[in-house]
Amino acid sequence: MTDFFTMNPGETAAPVPPGPVLCTGTAAMRRIHRVFLWAYGEAPGLVRSAGAGDTARAAYVGEVLGNFDKLLHIHHEGEDQLMYPQLAERAPGCALHVEQMLGQHRQVTQRLEAIEPVRLRWMETADVEAGEELAGLYEDLSSVLNVHLRREVTEVMPAVDRVITQKELKEAAEHGSSQVSNKFLVGYLGMVLATNPPADRKELFKEIPAPVRLAYRLVGRRMYRKQYSTLFPGRPIPETL
Repeated sequence: MTDFFTMNPGETAAPVPPGPVLCTGTAAMRRIHRVFLWAYGEAPGLVRSAGAGDTARAAYVGEVLGNFDKLLHIHHEGEDQLMYPQLAERAPGCALHVEQMLGQHRQVTQRLEAIEPVRLRWMETADVEAGEELAGLYEDLSSVLNVHLRREVTEVMPAVDRVITQKELKEAAEHGSSQVSNKFLVGYLGMVLATNPPADRKELFKEIPAPVRLAYRLVGRRMYRKQYSTLFPGRPIPETL
């Protein structure tokens, strides 16, 4: 099976600066990107799963998707502030790739801004026309992410591993976490684990602070399973840890 994170013909990675590997950015980015790829691949179908006038379903699905939208924005904001300026300064040969990635971030932001008012309107009305518009917007966003999230890992992160320290990477990863509810974050961890291969789940879980690991074991796993079964009735619930 071909790994999703593989460069296509004609694509070229940024030059990797000499020196030791300072952080595990490539591996960490793969793990986080997998859950975004999954979420936005599912988003159009989730929107269409709410029948006309089913405002309870629309409100639930819309809240979950809204949390992912916020998390995606925060994720990119952290990179814009705490990863890409440092990469551009410390590895000038990566300037072209940095600009390309920032440009793709702007494309994602534009789509999230277009989604927001439609999502809120649909959550209140469960209107068929608004739902189809929202599903189409998520399909468009998913197509952009399928390119950006792959190319960021394959073209940029190997250079990041050589110029960003593990401490700096952690700061970028934790950027804006206070803007998202703890309830969502603990349940979200279940989805991150579920969308990654078993070996990656174990490595990811080791890197999570002990209090969060405990919270996940006590309530997060159960929250994840309940949320998944509500979003996808009848589907087997993917395993986590």
